[in-house]
Amino acid sequence: MLDVLLDQLNYWVIFLLMAIESSFIPFPSELVMPPAAWLAATEGNLNIFLVILAGTLGADLGAIINYYLARYLGRPLIYKIADSRFGHLLLITKKKVEDSEVYFEKHGAISTFIGRLVPAVRQLISIPAGLSRMKLSSFLLYTTLGAAIWNTILVGIGYYLSTIESIDSREKVTQAAMTYSHEIGYVIAAIVGLSLLYFLLKKKKQNKKK
Repeated sequence: MLDVLLDQLNYWVIFLLMAIESSFIPFPSELVMPPAAWLAATEGNLNIFLVILAGTLGADLGAIINYYLARYLGRPLIYKIADSRFGHLLLITKKKVEDSEVYFEKHGAISTFIGRLVPAVRQLISIPAGLSRMKLSSFLLYTTLGAAIWNTILVGIGYYLSTIESIDSREKVTQAAMTYSHEIGYVIAAIVGLSLLYFLLKKKKQNKKK
């Protein structure tokens, strides 16, 4: 079923798959966005900018699903699901949810933006936002910005791969995109971490002067 959808990528399929990727169901965005960009560049049946738009709107939908599930189910039930066999089938664990909560508490509302760019946090950052009942308009703003930037990076990777002659199939695009995106993701995480450390130290220094 998945291969059939990936072989027939259009804007609605991109939207649907990116909504799934952004929700509880584990599904790497590298399977969708880079191949879609590669197709847009090599076959011309898709528009690069509409690919980014469809992927970002889909990511928003998946994030909203997580947000409202967490908001209305509450912390005890969310943790119970994460600790269940069903949760483990979805690659969700109690520790992953705990880590996402710690990340959210440490960085505040802006973490819904930063978290969309950080590996292993991207899909779950909506859960602590829902648990804390973060304002929906702020949640959507930060989520959209983060998702748009990440999708643009993936589309850029796909477009770049279209210039390499040896990359001549969706499978090869996906394989190469996985490598590039992980490396870029860790670089982004390092930059974000260093930036936050800098601002925290700067704020601490300013407080000492008062």
